[in-house]
Amino acid sequence: MGRPDASGEAVHDHDWTHELLSAVRCAGVLLTLLLLTDWGSGRIAVGRAALWFVLAGLLFVVLYPARVSAGGNWLASRRLVCEQRVRTDLLVSVRCMDGISPRFLLRDALGGRIEIDPEVLVRNPHLWFRLNEGARKAADDGLLLCGQTALRRLSIRMDRETARAVFKASGLD
Repeated sequence: MGRPDASGEAVHDHDWTHELLSAVRCAGVLLTLLLLTDWGSGRIAVGRAALWFVLAGLLFVVLYPARVSAGGNWLASRRLVCEQRVRTDLLVSVRCMDGISPRFLLRDALGGRIEIDPEVLVRNPHLWFRLNEGARKAADDGLLLCGQTALRRLSIRMDRETARAVFKASGLD
């Protein structure tokens, strides 16, 4: 099946740093409020303070954003500990999982699996372009049997967001 295309450079989620800072701020605010509450009530102790640090750390781990990047025929999502990667030119399924937080679940022919937030693709058209490019190749090769509808819906949304941005930039909104 070959290796991923190394042509072109990798593109990344440009909002990732902002989301990371938001996660740090939320954990920091929680820690500050808990410590101030303990200090104000006169019950602050080393054990309780350690517990608050652990709680704030857990909140940070939960809020830590995935760093999505894409290159020639691959898409990756890096979390705090691990990285998931798929070959976009070898996609076999794309599923839209609805719920509180919608997700796309992508699987490739090599067993790779990745779960990403569709909002990341909407906010980063360059990531969407790389995914769509590989998915079209997989569909043309007859590999992508499940998920073309989900990709088509996202494509329509991307077109709508692009048109809205053009209208806003030109003052026609």
